[in-house]
Amino acid sequence: MDEHKDATLLSLGQLVREKRQGANISQEELAARSGLDRTYISGVERGVRNPSLTALLKVAVGLDVSVALLLDGLEARINGSGQSG
Repeated sequence: MDEHKDATLLSLGQLVREKRQGANISQEELAARSGLDRTYISGVERGVRNPSLTALLKVAVGLDVSVALLLDGLEARINGSGQSG
């Protein structure tokens, strides 16, 4: 993977994890709510999965947030993570 893609996926994963933890639910619970596998949720949070738009929609539904809220701050994180290398 290229550096920008790595930073994007890691930043997205951090956002998903923070929203999930903020909702006080486990990866297993998020998976059940979103109709995805727990290992898939884990992969997204670790930045090793590149979720499709439909998967992001499912995650947002599972977290009871809009996709816009789920992705809020993503660009700032990507730019910040590029500096810490």
